[in-house]
Amino acid sequence: MNLLPKSKEEFSQKEYWDSFFKKRGSKAFEWYGEYPELAEHLHKYIKKQDNVLITGCGNSTLGQDLYDIGYNNITNIDISQVVIKQMLSKTAKERPDLKYLQMDALNTIFDDKTFNVVLDKGTLDALMSDGSEETISKIKQYFDEITRVLKFGARYMCISLLQEHILRYIVDYFPMNHFMFRVVRCFEAEKRASENGENPMPVFMVVCTKFKDLPRKVLELNLGSSEKMVRYEKEEDVISQISNVQHAAFICTGLKNTSIADENEVVLDLYEQGTDSPRFTVYVVDVPPQVRNSQYAGFIVPEGREAEWLFSTKDGRKKLVEITKFNRLAIIILHRGHRYESFEAVQKELTDTICNLAPSTLTNRKIAFLSLGSDVGHRIIKHKGISNFTGEYVIEDVLTENKDKYRRLFFMNSQSVIQSEAKLREIKSRKGTVKEVVDLIYLTCRHHVYMSIAAHITCKDKNRANIAVIGLGGGGLCSFLHKFLPKSHIIGVDIDHEIIKIATEWFDFRQDDKLKAIVQDGITFLENTAEKGETLDAILFDIDSKDSSIGMSCPPKRFLDDDVLCNVVKIIGTTGLFVLNLALRDQELRPTVVKNLKRHFQTILSYKLQEDLNEIFTCMNAPIQMDHLKDACVELNNLFKKHNIRENGVDVEKFMSVLATQSIFI
Repeated sequence: MNLLPKSKEEFSQKEYWDSFFKKRGSKAFEWYGEYPELAEHLHKYIKKQDNVLITGCGNSTLGQDLYDIGYNNITNIDISQVVIKQMLSKTAKERPDLKYLQMDALNTIFDDKTFNVVLDKGTLDALMSDGSEETISKIKQYFDEITRVLKFGARYMCISLLQEHILRYIVDYFPMNHFMFRVVRCFEAEKRASENGENPMPVFMVVCTKFKDLPRKVLELNLGSSEKMVRYEKEEDVISQISNVQHAAFICTGLKNTSIADENEVVLDLYEQGTDSPRFTVYVVDVPPQVRNSQYAGFIVPEGREAEWLFSTKDGRKKLVEITKFNRLAIIILHRGHRYESFEAVQKELTDTICNLAPSTLTNRKIAFLSLGSDVGHRIIKHKGISNFTGEYVIEDVLTENKDKYRRLFFMNSQSVIQSEAKLREIKSRKGTVKEVVDLIYLTCRHHVYMSIAAHITCKDKNRANIAVIGLGGGGLCSFLHKFLPKSHIIGVDIDHEIIKIATEWFDFRQDDKLKAIVQDGITFLENTAEKGETLDAILFDIDSKDSSIGMSCPPKRFLDDDVLCNVVKIIGTTGLFVLNLALRDQELRPTVVKNLKRHFQTILSYKLQEDLNEIFTCMNAPIQMDHLKDACVELNNLFKKHNIRENGVDVEKFMSVLATQSIFI
């Protein structure tokens, strides 16, 4: 038998409710939880001696439950005569003082200032089916009536789902009419709904306290599990906080019933109430169901590791799910600026949320939590600053599970992207003191390995080669080329003076007669160099883009325009080399980039890194000698072996094979 309305407008119609209760008979119908789930909040705001009015009581047992534990002054009203008769016949003998009256809540017969509490459990949601002028007029009449019958210091308590049109009106009406406005979330009601197999939506209790006069609006929320109230200045802040909770619940409900293996991942930011920065970000990723796989787990990414490929990219996160052999993984990022006591503490803090993201087929509510180690990682912020070009930035040291330490530069407007990175090592002085320094031979950015191999071609057999690296960053690539190609003169070009300062003070970038840095727009540098008729043996583009809207992380789109590439060709001539680090989030852009490069260069080699977005293009207007590339690989490996950095090495045969077959255009 269908007991749900055919359309939302029916909720406010007397005929619908008469029909509803006739069909349902004496079985109680509880909106948004029963008394046990709401008792904690009800007892906090209602005293036993209070005179309580319950509007739109229906056949709920709420009035009876309150009466049975000593709340003896309760009046229930409902527009439906059918349900009032039902409730009177049910309660008259055992609860003779419990009042049930057939009455329209918009037009009651009570005297002014009669009640200490008006309790509304779902009635507002039923009356306010939409935000039309007609409905708003009716709700104003309802609220005016509530205001009239309440004493000063009394409360209107409304249990509601707080749909947006309801929330906007209620948060406008009551504060404007000298009510203190407070909202708490009813977690127990949601939990019971979930246990009953329902898809729970957030349930809220609005508590509006009437005053003769309030000098300023008081808006308070408690949407977390603690008893702490957070005060807000603006109604829009209240609406935003509640909307975020509702949106998250909507996503959780969808994830319970749907696999997203063929879709994009789902992302949730988790905040502590009253804060502006997320404490956690959770990526929910599915792979096609595998019989042998476990169903679901959470994966806590240690602090400082979130910018690594496996955790910071969609492809990486998909790979992580496959590696861990789960069908669904909730990948949890810990944000800087927050304190995390231990792996166990984070696990405890997140258990309920991660459970809510599980598929409905999960039978075991005990969620497994995975990580790279036994703790939440170590992140030490070394410096914070502001750049005129990139805004706020942070430099931090990160200790990995194998005790390696890395120094990283992040721009706060793209916190998941490592702008520059270097490995730190310890050295001892003659006096025995230990000092940390940047290892200038160790290349933490894998694409720098292949850019260095390409640069070696043009420097082979030359007493002096001139190289320009557009995009200095932390200076890692320039510093390495200075060691790898000691006869070369290297210029690092960056538009941001702050970047050169960062490279010098934090990444051990040291200028000398063969290594220089200049502050200049890279495009302007190329224009000026071409106009002067100066030549360079190699130009390397290693510049990140600040524009996230076009799907190209490196370089900025402007650097691939025809006039810029024409200047590059003028500067390197027929014997020089152009090396491009291309990083695309949108692979559909690649054909256009390749087509543009082919208009300017006769020979183009491409090498795509397997576990990164980066693709290295080596371009010349002369044939590239493959033997010279092989020689460069060998010399690079020898340098790494000399310094015992074997993990940076290149599998020469594999590299040459891929290069020969992957992308060669002549």
